[in-house]
Amino acid sequence: MSPIQAVFIRGSETRNEPKLHTVYRIEVQGPVRSWLVWRRYSEFDDLHTELTSSTGSRPPATLPPKHSLSLRRRFNEEKIVQERIQGLELYLRAIIGNKDPVWRDSLAFKSFLSIPVPSTGNTSSAPAAAQFTSSSWLDEHSDLQSLVRDIRADINKRNALSDAGDVTASHQSNVQAKKKLSSLLNRVGLLAKGLDDLRIAGMSDGEVQRRGDMVSRLQDECEKLGKMVVASRQAGRAFSSNSAADRNPASQIDRDAQLGPNKPAGAPVTRVFGAAALETEETRPLDDTGLVQLQQTQIDQQDVQLSQLSTILQRQKQIGLAIGAEIEQQNEMLDRLTVDVDRVGGKLAGAKKQMNRLG
Repeated sequence: MSPIQAVFIRGSETRNEPKLHTVYRIEVQGPVRSWLVWRRYSEFDDLHTELTSSTGSRPPATLPPKHSLSLRRRFNEEKIVQERIQGLELYLRAIIGNKDPVWRDSLAFKSFLSIPVPSTGNTSSAPAAAQFTSSSWLDEHSDLQSLVRDIRADINKRNALSDAGDVTASHQSNVQAKKKLSSLLNRVGLLAKGLDDLRIAGMSDGEVQRRGDMVSRLQDECEKLGKMVVASRQAGRAFSSNSAADRNPASQIDRDAQLGPNKPAGAPVTRVFGAAALETEETRPLDDTGLVQLQQTQIDQQDVQLSQLSTILQRQKQIGLAIGAEIEQQNEMLDRLTVDVDRVGGKLAGAKKQMNRLG
């Protein structure tokens, strides 16, 4: 069975690192699953060169013009990008659908589409981490961050359903969170191995350190999520199983008014029927109907206060989410700054060596 059933280019995206460029979102459909790959036009060009060199013949289709996009970008960029997407998609489909499998069976083509390569030794049958490129590694990291958010959402849903007493739905949400967490752990391990391979392939030390910190943060998230998934809800269940009297005990004054003053330890507690109820300045002039109306008014006031408290909590939640997004954005800016500093440091070191040679 062919490892590829179909391939589509669903769109494009403009990125600013390491400089302004366009990447294309490739959807690859296999026999049992589909996955996404992001590639630049220059990577298509490198693939074409590698296929021609390794197979001794040109692929059955040609790439779209190499320089038309840069020359006409400012005039009709969207139209040109769509034309390039169509040309690149036809290029990939021509290789996959050709009767001669020499191009699609090459290691370069499989690596380009991140097709899992079966292991020939006694090692694990998991996809090889060496298939990561610098850009696909970042894409995988972004997907894992989305998966972390999904797991947190499942855990929050589990807790909410548990508090509402829906045990079955709560259990199902917890099972989903565990499945996603297992997948997350496996993929984080592959991401770490892929970073080691990129380091061996010549990635700069500063970039390796930055991405290593990104992997460490994911591993910390996995540990936290693991504790949250297995954490018992005994406290919540115990609270929900208690009676209203246990959750809202009466004050000592009210107990003394109904049961009488405190009795020695061990003495049976009995209610004093007929004892005069405590009166306040607010209740003294009211009859039974007035007391009921006063009680209803106080209940309505409590409902309004609870509604106001709920609104405040919702606002605090939104503020917290905004702060989290801002912190994540600041972290990304700091990461880019670290890369720039490393790059400038490398240039300064090179300039220093040249000055030493001239001196």
